[in-house]
Amino acid sequence: MRRMATLLVTALLAAGSALSAAAAAAEKVLRYAFPIAETGFDPAELSDLYSSNLIDNIFDAPLKYDYLARPVKLMPNTLVAMPEITENGTLYTMRVKPGIVFSDDPAFNGKKRELTAHDYVYSMKRLFDPKKKSPNLYLLEGNIAGMDEVLAKARKENRFDYEAPVEGLRALDRYTFQIKLTDSLYNFIYLLADCRATCAVAREVVEAYGDDIGSHPVGTGPFKLSFWKRASKIVLDANPDFREEYFDAEATDDVGREILAAQKGKRMPMVQRVEISIIEEEQPRWLSFVNGEMDLVFRVPEEFSNVGLPNGTIAPNLARRGIQMRRVAALDIT
Repeated sequence: MRRMATLLVTALLAAGSALSAAAAAAEKVLRYAFPIAETGFDPAELSDLYSSNLIDNIFDAPLKYDYLARPVKLMPNTLVAMPEITENGTLYTMRVKPGIVFSDDPAFNGKKRELTAHDYVYSMKRLFDPKKKSPNLYLLEGNIAGMDEVLAKARKENRFDYEAPVEGLRALDRYTFQIKLTDSLYNFIYLLADCRATCAVAREVVEAYGDDIGSHPVGTGPFKLSFWKRASKIVLDANPDFREEYFDAEATDDVGREILAAQKGKRMPMVQRVEISIIEEEQPRWLSFVNGEMDLVFRVPEEFSNVGLPNGTIAPNLARRGIQMRRVAALDIT
């Protein structure tokens, strides 16, 4: 059964009493809690919601979303412009912005490593490598011209040839790459904003860390992993090598216009650190927010909705602290 469900989002939007004075004075820190543990940081190896949210901030897909537009719309991320789509919707030609670099890592031997078209081709091929056993293969399998034949050969020989030319996945030069589909698939463009399918990883990093690549994420995104205690605590710090990018959007409603007016033109990322705790039980997760240990709570636990949101409105004691409520419509499958 498909239905539209209403989600409750409670966010502390101002530096009120719930923000510790020390943290607010030192740097902008966003503190948040996951209800389940992460599984890792390799886009090709994970498929759960919370790990996907994490890698979206470390790696870069070619496209991203304008979340203030209604409906939300795709926009270039690492590309110079939106993909050029030709041949009845089967050929995507994309050009990567020059000058984007990966965050520093020993795998690069002390050199700055630029993002190229070859990184996107390599990263998408990883999903087809039988040794990866990627849970995300279904996103691309059957859709990329020539790749099913490459996959069949790799399964037979137990070896994936990353150098073999493929009709449907080609780097034309350092910054330009093409994806050729087996048939018109007009929702394929949304995979270009899905980190599980199209985020760029560097081959040197994958080869350096081998089977432990999921513990060593190195991307071109706004944040990098600085601390990780599995199933307990994750800390992302702003990537000092992140490209010069400023917030902009196409706001189409009152809430969006309010956000845009306050944030337009600010250098990304706007916070220096994101601290994520894994709190599986709903009561301590709710109390950590009420006690000011977390800056937002997504999906207010049902047993506390009457306390925090009596009669569907924010409780007066929370409102006095600058806490605001947002309801977000979301597609729910039951």
